[in-house]
Amino acid sequence: MTAPGDLLQALFMRLKSDASLTALLGGAGLREQAADSAAFPYVTYGRTSAFDLDTGADNDDDQLITLHVWSKAQGEAETRLIMDSIRARLDGAAFATGSRDQTRLSLEFAETRYDEDLALHHGVLRIRAITQSAP
Repeated sequence: MTAPGDLLQALFMRLKSDASLTALLGGAGLREQAADSAAFPYVTYGRTSAFDLDTGADNDDDQLITLHVWSKAQGEAETRLIMDSIRARLDGAAFATGSRDQTRLSLEFAETRYDEDLALHHGVLRIRAITQSAP
C-alpha cells in the first residue's frame, strides 16, 4: 500500500528527472503549490484522492492525482507542450513504490483553458495510479 504523499514524491522525482520538461519549465517549475512569487510557467499538484472504484471506500492502492500547468505565454502552445511532456513521462509508466509494490500510471483526463480573470493558461492532467504488491 502506497501513501498518497509517497506516491506524489515518487511522481515528482520522475518528472524532475526529465531534462526536456525541466527545460520547458525553466528549472524550478515543479512546485507543491502556487506562490505569488513563482516564475511562469510552472506545474503544481492539486487534489489527490484514494478510493476503490467498486465500493467507493478509501483505498491507497487506487489513486487519482491532479497536476496543474500554469502559463502566462500568449496562446496555449506552451501549456500544451508542457502537458505533452508530462504525458510522455507518466502515461503508461510503471515504477517501484515501497519495498514490494509496483505502481502503474495512466492518463485519465487532460484539459487546457484560458482563465480571463487571472490572464493565464491553465492545463489540468488527471493521472490514475494503481499500486499492486509483488508476489
